[in-house]
Amino acid sequence: GSIAEGTQQPRLVLANKISLLTHPDVQAMEKVARKSDILNSIKAHNMAPLYETLAASSVLHLDQNLLDSMRACNNEELTKLDEKIRDAEENLVESEVREAHLAKALYFIKIGDKVKALDQLKLTESKTVALGQKMDLVFYTLQLGFFYMDFDLISKSIDKANKLFEEGGDWERKSRLKVYEGLFCLSRKQRACSWTPFQHSPHMSFSHMKPLYSTRPLQALSLSIEFLLRKRSLMRLKS
Repeated sequence: GSIAEGTQQPRLVLANKISLLTHPDVQAMEKVARKSDILNSIKAHNMAPLYETLAASSVLHLDQNLLDSMRACNNEELTKLDEKIRDAEENLVESEVREAHLAKALYFIKIGDKVKALDQLKLTESKTVALGQKMDLVFYTLQLGFFYMDFDLISKSIDKANKLFEEGGDWERKSRLKVYEGLFCLSRKQRACSWTPFQHSPHMSFSHMKPLYSTRPLQALSLSIEFLLRKRSLMRLKS
């Protein structure tokens, strides 16, 4: 499925909750509720690498039994994914080998293992020919960049996406890139930045969204992509 599938994308919602734990304007009671939400999400998806990172930075309390249990689930799933890769390499065509590698990359993203996710995305890219699929890999990388607020990774990924678009590209992917570009320059406090995906909407404007971009950028990104998806659906209905 597409990187932008779904309303209020769960990974960005989770990242926003994590960012709120260190935000000075967030009340203590809300932070307690957010911690509970974050822990529930981590448990639901066996996000051992993310849990370990948050515990190491004292955002969450470390429960070693929980960590060990989630790691065991991760190892079991990764064994299955590696078996699918081996089967694809031995018995299937190149496109299915690529899909097997992509599945492993998406699993690393799902459990919050940034380093292994990036390595696996690069490996998947080496097996990718279609321009649209290459762009989708860049979008996965951009979501990792925003999840961890890694501005260097975001900047390099945006540059890479723009170079790919010199070769072509569809409206939906170009619009999605504009969302990431707009949020990136706003999050870096670049005052010259004025683009917003809401600029042609009678209901939402740059002035409405800018406070949200500055205080809760990940929520803004999720809302922006949701807006584009709804706009795409309306365009399809009219056509």
